[in-house]
Amino acid sequence: MVNRPARLSNRQIWLVFAGLLVGNFLSALDTMVLITALPSIVGDLGGLNHISWVVTAYLLSSTTSAPIYGKLSDLYGRKRLYQLAIAIFVVGSIASGLSRDIVELIAARAVQGMGAGGLMVLSMSIIGDIVSPRQRGRYQGVMGSSMAVASLLGPIVGGFCVDHLSWRWAFFINVPLGVIALAVTGTVLKLPARAIIRRRFDIAGTLCLMGSATAVLLAVTWGGDEYAWDSPVILGLALGALALVALLIRIERRAIEPVLPLRLFRSDIFDVTVASAFILSVGMWAGWVAMPVFLQVVVGVSASNSGLLTFPLLGTVTLSSIITGRLITRTGRYKIFPVAGSVVATFAFFLYSRLDADSSRFTASAFMIVLGLGLGMWMQTLVTIAQNAVDYRDLGIATATLNFFRSLGGSIGATLALALLNSRIGGEVASRLSPTELSALNPAVLRGDPKHVDALPPDIHEKVAHAFAAALHMSFLSAVPWGLAGVAVILFLREIPLEDDMPVASELTDDVESTPPEHLSPIP
Repeated sequence: MVNRPARLSNRQIWLVFAGLLVGNFLSALDTMVLITALPSIVGDLGGLNHISWVVTAYLLSSTTSAPIYGKLSDLYGRKRLYQLAIAIFVVGSIASGLSRDIVELIAARAVQGMGAGGLMVLSMSIIGDIVSPRQRGRYQGVMGSSMAVASLLGPIVGGFCVDHLSWRWAFFINVPLGVIALAVTGTVLKLPARAIIRRRFDIAGTLCLMGSATAVLLAVTWGGDEYAWDSPVILGLALGALALVALLIRIERRAIEPVLPLRLFRSDIFDVTVASAFILSVGMWAGWVAMPVFLQVVVGVSASNSGLLTFPLLGTVTLSSIITGRLITRTGRYKIFPVAGSVVATFAFFLYSRLDADSSRFTASAFMIVLGLGLGMWMQTLVTIAQNAVDYRDLGIATATLNFFRSLGGSIGATLALALLNSRIGGEVASRLSPTELSALNPAVLRGDPKHVDALPPDIHEKVAHAFAAALHMSFLSAVPWGLAGVAVILFLREIPLEDDMPVASELTDDVESTPPEHLSPIP
């Protein structure tokens, strides 16, 4: 029997959406708060040599767990799985705040990441459960804007915790937010049901997917930093990732319920959406990670003020996302928005490359407004497009796959930008300083430490600022070809008008009573 789930009332939708916003806001806020608190964490716990793993552990577990959440939610429902993700995130937050040394913190951050991997994917998937394809745009737009708000508030909240409380409150603050999200979703969230069918979970495919993703992320994280790009470690990781991907494809062709169904990639719309998300994320993050360095080292603003100076970018992303979502809902058409957004974002990448040591804060803010306008038109729109391109049974894994490639692209973009900066800054500084000045320079200056740069004598400070501006030029410019490639890909997007009917759920039963897969414990 095929039927359509009854629509929730507007009040019920907005109550559920409020809970989803809190859950999505949790993961986005946590990352930005942590960046501000890291120096204090190092000062308290030590372990400077391992501090990068505080971020890497979270990135690895959140990225690799996302597809698993997506597939499990398609098979057995999303409500309890979403609540489980919130609970895991809160437990990881408490453990992070109680950590006594850097090793405990890294382990706790990995737990946090396991929860975060489900928060974003399941929140966007649940929107697909309760809202028709045509109506999703307005909600996805607001969901995307919540990430922008979290990016703005993160440094402020982190700075307040460090200055007036303790860095541990950067993690404890997640607890009340998590409780609110659990209470709201537990009370009002009612989702389309899943048929009671006994299925064998794709363990082999899951292991291959997690292994290949981990190998890629470690390669882009360590390459050019911990190890040379042509070192045996990086080359081994790359070859291992390729071998696991080949094995994954072979397994998924035979699996009854593959963790990553190859049927998704038979849709040209889905393929174009995923490819453009990956490519444009590379360019976006190349500019995103380089801008704070420009503001703090070249312009000379503090870390907290540099966060406030990104308000034009984040505010424009918010407004652009909301307006785009409403226009999609009103018209039922979407192609023009990612195409126009990609063009505008690419133009912003080019504008970023024109920044130099003489550029004013106003100029940087104006360029950020252009980028925010472009990002707001395509970031969350791609989620709506991907969900509309696949069968309802694959809504969760399609959403997770899109986010997986977007995260992967962001990791590559950030690594590329920082690698270009590190490869050029030494030569740029050496060309501007005398041998005597260069020999007396603290190595922390070349790492872009704002405190050590600010402490330089005025004449040397000016030379170093110009050196960083010149080195950052290539980091910003590297985003342009990625943007152009993204525009070329998105032009091939085929548009299917969005329907105003609710998605179809087959053989409806109670969502919370679905039979767990063989060899997998029931979701509590």
